Amino acid sequence: MFETAFALGLTQFARSLSLPERVRHRTVRNAALEPWRLRNTGVDALYYDVKALTADETFYISDSLASEGLIMIVPPSGGPMLTLCDSVEEYRLRGGRDVHALTVAGMGGSAIGAAAFARNVADSIGEPVAAVVSGYGLGDIVNEAIGGAFLFGWLGHVRSNLEAIDDMVGRPKLGDYGKRDGDADGKTSRGLDADTVASLLADPSLSFTLIAGHSRGNRVIADALHSLKATDPTRLEDLSTTARIVTFGGRIRMPDAFADITDVVGELDWFGELNSRPKIATDIRVPFCGHSTNTDLPGAINVTKILTDILAGHSVQAAERPALKLVPTELAETVQPAMTKPVKQLDTATEEVVSALAPSDVEATPAPAPAEPSVIKAAAEPAPEPELQAQPDPVAMATAEPEPAAAQPLAVKPDQPAPSASKKTAAKPDAKKTRARR
Repeated sequence: MFETAFALGLTQFARSLSLPERVRHRTVRNAALEPWRLRNTGVDALYYDVKALTADETFYISDSLASEGLIMIVPPSGGPMLTLCDSVEEYRLRGGRDVHALTVAGMGGSAIGAAAFARNVADSIGEPVAAVVSGYGLGDIVNEAIGGAFLFGWLGHVRSNLEAIDDMVGRPKLGDYGKRDGDADGKTSRGLDADTVASLLADPSLSFTLIAGHSRGNRVIADALHSLKATDPTRLEDLSTTARIVTFGGRIRMPDAFADITDVVGELDWFGELNSRPKIATDIRVPFCGHSTNTDLPGAINVTKILTDILAGHSVQAAERPALKLVPTELAETVQPAMTKPVKQLDTATEEVVSALAPSDVEATPAPAPAEPSVIKAAAEPAPEPELQAQPDPVAMATAEPEPAAAQPLAVKPDQPAPSASKKTAAKPDAKKTRARR
């Protein structure tokens, strides 16, 4: 916030130094408008990112704060100082043919607000930007008195008609003022700022790929495009195929030839909603943001970041969800039979000795190492039959049965009794028989 206050204070101080010179030429007009212009400069300091301007730039434009129709070439941050152009011809001579973006700011209409908004756009595209100053004159005072400042979307035509007051008292002839002098009846339904924008867009030697506006500047752009539609529809069609429009803080109806239009409005921007057409849908609604673009203040729209995302094709409101990773078809065909194959049914007597294993687990288990030949022979040799047979043991019967799989080497089961144990079991009935005989 300190940088904003510093830029505003320096601008007001520099303007006070040039006040005697300005009052000497147009005493009544400048004396009446100076308090309102200072007020509008303070308003623009709250609604635009004026800290993006250098001290030299704020001092340089302080004498032309309210010059309607003034054209500026604003480079990105860290580049050379901005350039002021009094007319369209001077704009071409000072390098306007290499500029491909055009911006118009609104709110107070001061040059410091227009330059700050253009600097944000220039930082997003990395190229110089042309900015047209909306200005503030006697017609704006009358328009503000009847509510046009709060209803610029609905009463914008009233402001254009009231600019005849400034023409009568003799305001500076900036921008495309010569076009107004060339009218046969001396009347026009557009403002000097809209005429200047229309002349820049209609010039075949200039090419614009981006047109951005904020607040009342959106109305100026719309008026200029509708004027171009009436005077040169072929040029309008060519421009609609190469340029895209991005509006901040208000939705205004543009000519139907333009299909690539992005309207950005803050979620808390009541002023922008009041001046927007309700039938036009908002393309991007920025959460927890209002009408201001000064990033020093909470709830401000970050023009540089949002415009960078728009030009890159990213969504500002929500990120795309990652796509689900599907199982490959080959893996699914391999796993499905193993999961649906029934578990091997074991005999009741065998379940007490060995545990039931699924076929998939058996296949995954490494084959046991082959046993010694002597051990295999002892396991396959049946136990000698005793003289007095005891009750048959189901475990012994199960273990004595030969294995069905002959291809794999046999292994000794952990619970199978050794041959010596069978002989001891068979010897016990002989001892009982001997005692009985005695």
